[in-house]
Amino acid sequence: MKILIVPVVLLLTLAAQAADCPKNQPKTEAALLELEQNWAQALGRHDADAVACMVADEFEDADVDGSLHTRSQMLEHIPQRKPGSNHLTEMRAHVEGNFGFVRGLNEVLDPSGKIVARVRFTDIFTYRDGRWQALAGHETLLGEVSR
Repeated sequence: MKILIVPVVLLLTLAAQAADCPKNQPKTEAALLELEQNWAQALGRHDADAVACMVADEFEDADVDGSLHTRSQMLEHIPQRKPGSNHLTEMRAHVEGNFGFVRGLNEVLDPSGKIVARVRFTDIFTYRDGRWQALAGHETLLGEVSR
């Protein structure tokens, strides 16, 4: 009997996590911009579960140092992120059918509010299962920030 309970509890837990993912998002540029803001806030909270809802299974990210990270590698790193927050500016979104992208600038702030990095980003999305999901991301570090 115990053997059956564990898989059932695991399935219910996974279903509960999936239930938190957004549903019926509009296919609009505004929805993509909101998603980017939510993503930045989730990273600041070290909330890997929230980010998992925003990225497709096949997601791949090209980091500021040029290294590639799979979805699972990126999600595993979130709890180890340095304290701080992300301030997104200069964002522009474009939607074409079930695909879209967002370009913007992320000012990475330390806990005191000091800018520690400026990162230009591009995220590419697909509309699947009633929500936007990131397929790929690319980041470029802009210049040195005075310390």
